[in-house]
Amino acid sequence: MPLNDERPTSTSSGEEQGSDAESSSERCDSMTSTSDADCSRESFTSDGSSKHCTPSSKYLVLTASPPKTLTLDEVMESTRDLSNLSIAHEIIVNRDFHLEPDSLPQDSLWKLVRDNIHKAFWDILESELNDDPPEYGEAIRLLEEIREILLSFLNPGANRMRTQITEVLNMDLIRQQADNDAVDIQGLASYIITTMGKMCAPVRDEEVKKLRESPDNIVALFKGIFRVLDLMKADFVNFKIDNLRPVLQRQGVEYERATFQNILDKTPSALKHTTSWIKSTLEEMSTSITKGPTDGQGKGQRLMPGPFQVLNVAFLRILTWDYDKSPLPETWMTDEMRLRQIQWQLHQVQAVNEVLLIIYSTVGGPIQGLPSWSDRLKRMISVLLDGMHSPDFNLEEALESVSAQICCEVNKSLTERGYPALSPALQATLTGQIRSITQKDNPIRTLVEDRVRQFFAELICDPKPQVKLEQVPAGLTAIKPELASLGAKFISLVNYNKVVYGPFYAEIIKKLMFRSGAPAANPPQDPTRDSVPSN
Repeated sequence: MPLNDERPTSTSSGEEQGSDAESSSERCDSMTSTSDADCSRESFTSDGSSKHCTPSSKYLVLTASPPKTLTLDEVMESTRDLSNLSIAHEIIVNRDFHLEPDSLPQDSLWKLVRDNIHKAFWDILESELNDDPPEYGEAIRLLEEIREILLSFLNPGANRMRTQITEVLNMDLIRQQADNDAVDIQGLASYIITTMGKMCAPVRDEEVKKLRESPDNIVALFKGIFRVLDLMKADFVNFKIDNLRPVLQRQGVEYERATFQNILDKTPSALKHTTSWIKSTLEEMSTSITKGPTDGQGKGQRLMPGPFQVLNVAFLRILTWDYDKSPLPETWMTDEMRLRQIQWQLHQVQAVNEVLLIIYSTVGGPIQGLPSWSDRLKRMISVLLDGMHSPDFNLEEALESVSAQICCEVNKSLTERGYPALSPALQATLTGQIRSITQKDNPIRTLVEDRVRQFFAELICDPKPQVKLEQVPAGLTAIKPELASLGAKFISLVNYNKVVYGPFYAEIIKKLMFRSGAPAANPPQDPTRDSVPSN
């Protein structure tokens, strides 16, 4: 929140910050840092001696070990690290992340309790000021809090204003004046409002102006001052976030990796679910592959899939993760809500595509070649299926409504262009097929899900996924824009996650493979071939 008469200090020019922010955003949203990618790739084949690339392997032992008893301080410190990691990650990957002023639901118990406590405080303040002679105990505490808030807004170099605030809001002097009933509360409030006007962001100028024009009731005035100060505190934090974002984007990988390592140092089981996730992927992929005849009978040698193949398939499993069945891997916890939203949106666009395929396969030629009508139909279906991820959403009822609406739209389109309307039997067939997509073994649903999975698998495995975003498999053309958008979001998360946690994944995979004793089917001699893509 830049001050009107004070400018925050900066360690670089605006041009440098702009270029840094641009390059950093590109790295977070679509590109993987070469050095970090090389670092994580090397960790698959190196001996793990690099301190920068490799996490502490003593915490990645897969055999059972006695549980460690954590102290309360260790638990609290790990909690703080986790909180810092989550906030830093949100700032890096979410350009729209900002702090909203505190607001509670209108009918919530918390709001009722808070409002009652505040009302009691303001009633006490008003009672004290109306006494004869007035009491200034609560008023002095208010002034002291306001002084600290104003000082917290200042940059380190704003010495002139800092001195002025401490001189005018000199609490020792104000207490002496209170003892002699000589406190000019109205004058102090006027100075506070003037100072707020110098410090606030331009968006708050109107709020400060209203304070200047407020009535002489000192309690109401202080209420207004604290309300605007709360807004200014949110502005100040958001200003700091905006300034911090380019720095975090430049150093985010190292910061997140180091912070997670700190958590791992204090909580050795912090990779339990991550290890289980990779292990189950490896077990599913493991198969008997004939590398070549080893004896006269031509028996083959059992091989393990390559490490990058394992990781790519593991990332694909994240897309369809069953959150009710098992917790998300620890390395993905900061992106859980983003992953859930991608999954919800993907389920909806898949359902829309399934319905459209059924319509065109059932009705056939008379409705082919009508792009504007097809888009209108897609929007209508999307609206009717909106919120299908909600637990109380009844998909069968929604599909019943979709079927009825579609029959009306199709009949209207057919009759307008001189075709006969759908027969009752054909309408019943269409309705039944649409309602049947709730069944997991429905052939249309299976086809769409398989091709969507193929689309995302190719994105993950391709070193330049931007090209693949525009190449959707056959049968998914109707939802191409939605798939491209969701694919870009998902691959951005995958790329960043791979760079941050690649060394941890490498250690886990190495230990799992060494434990199995089987050679890799595709040794990573050319890591760029199998690596997680970067835009």
